[in-house]
Amino acid sequence: MKSKKVIITCAVTGSVHTPSMSPHLPYRPEDIAAQSIEAAEAGASILHLHARDPENGRPTADPAVFMRFLPVIKQACDAVINISTGGSSLMTLDDRLEAALSAEPEMCSLNMGSMNFGLYPALDRPREWQHEWEPQLLEATRSTLFKNTFADIEAILKRLGEGCGTRFEFECYDVGHLYTLAHFRDRGLVSGPLFIQFVFGVLGGIGADPENLVHMKRIADKLFGEDYRFSVLAAGRHQMPMITMAATMGGSVRVGLEDSLYDGKELARSNATQVKRIRTILEGLSLDVATPEEARAMLGLKGGDRVAF
Repeated sequence: MKSKKVIITCAVTGSVHTPSMSPHLPYRPEDIAAQSIEAAEAGASILHLHARDPENGRPTADPAVFMRFLPVIKQACDAVINISTGGSSLMTLDDRLEAALSAEPEMCSLNMGSMNFGLYPALDRPREWQHEWEPQLLEATRSTLFKNTFADIEAILKRLGEGCGTRFEFECYDVGHLYTLAHFRDRGLVSGPLFIQFVFGVLGGIGADPENLVHMKRIADKLFGEDYRFSVLAAGRHQMPMITMAATMGGSVRVGLEDSLYDGKELARSNATQVKRIRTILEGLSLDVATPEEARAMLGLKGGDRVAF
């Protein structure tokens, strides 16, 4: 029987938001480390991590930058470290994999398809940009794709999954991504327990509607039966309503400043603020939050002592 405990993932900084959007978005290694540790202490059992240029906050895939905060986090807490293989749509596949291949983490994210990933509507809100790269990156998403072909996914599964013993947070931005994941399962390239992250509200993916969550869960049940666990993330203002609904349906949840910059109607002052809010909601629903060790057991992870940092 599946454990009914809820795994809280915290996506600490991402590559979607930019420093001009919130003064609380961490991008220096010391700030990413500090906010990650605070999120873990607040109840996050998985930390989903990207890196940023310490000077201007631009997304980077440089392993040297990752290594300025990964060991600090590992030494300070027991949370599962999950490194993005998404990076940004402007990075090559080799760029996106470099840090993960170096670190050999317990988990990595894996986007289950190529897609439009539109961030450019953020340009419609007037603001003073701190850095020239910020509006340029947002505008670039109008005409670029996030690329993860079948061959790319095969390479990630082989190089990280087989090569490093890493398991995955399979990010499914639409129903078709579930069928793609089932295709790789049927070929024997992935095996359970699968951890599937339903992603709602990204322009180019499925909308953040309650009906869509019900539908995604129904199709996942059809395709994977009891051999998977699901979690939900939702962009912006949809974050808390959608993940609360997910928890009542037996799922896990993801929060963090990668997905939303807000805590209620105010800018979240830290990632831990969002973790504390969802933990309060979960406990109010009489749901138990998984510890890192419980999350490792639930997801079949190799353990923090088998990483390369």
